Amino acid sequence: MRTKSLILSIIFLTMVTISSSFGKMAPSPKIKEDKVTYSIGDKAFKGVIVYDENQVGKRPAILVVHEWWGLTDYPVMRARKLAALGYIAMAVDMYGEGKIAANPAEAQELATPFYKDPQLSKTRLEAALAKLKEYKQTDSQNILAIGYCFGGSVVLNSAKLGADLKGVVSFHGGLAGVPAKKELLKAKILVCHGGIDKFVSENDINTFKHQLDSIGAGYKFIVYPNATHAFTNPDATKIGKQFNMPIEYNEKADMDSWNDMTMFFNKVLNK
Repeated sequence: MRTKSLILSIIFLTMVTISSSFGKMAPSPKIKEDKVTYSIGDKAFKGVIVYDENQVGKRPAILVVHEWWGLTDYPVMRARKLAALGYIAMAVDMYGEGKIAANPAEAQELATPFYKDPQLSKTRLEAALAKLKEYKQTDSQNILAIGYCFGGSVVLNSAKLGADLKGVVSFHGGLAGVPAKKELLKAKILVCHGGIDKFVSENDINTFKHQLDSIGAGYKFIVYPNATHAFTNPDATKIGKQFNMPIEYNEKADMDSWNDMTMFFNKVLNK
């Protein structure tokens, strides 16, 4: 009888412990979106800051830079996903006034100044970061950035120019730009590149790798087979057909690259 009583006591205590543990589980995410405005001189910029209201305390912050189309719903969707992972994220307006291109010609016109002057990318990214740092949820010691297509080149060039970022991820981004300098580069780098991306040349890839290798930079370059430019955007296939562009969505490459980003940031942040 004593043995039976002991067993029943152990079972009871185990159930109490499990019940107590469930009682302490974190609440489900409550995603909050704030549309914000910030300025550089007399020019206004419109971004979206997203975070989990139920999460307590400061958390790493991620800047999300849009494709050359401008601040569409796509980067905001990515910011929501990052907030659900426990970050505070900001979908950045690089062009100002929330401008969105209606076609490739307009997009090219809006993006060209940044390709001609990469310092412009860093200046505007840092203005967005200053706004993000106003939030009490932002851990200003752990700032990261991701970018898509045009946005990929923005975060890469900003990092190479010395932006105060712990890590950056380029998804199908342009690789041409300023050369990397050891005394300026602070960020670890992940490049998620489509294996059949017709917008990025082999020469650009080789030059990019050589520059980073020459200064002993910490980077990872992952190629996703059968993935075109813009492979992470679910609307890429439709846009490609509409404007006769060699782009299409690749669900596997999208999921794999997102997982690779998550692991990369966990490593950078020593999670």
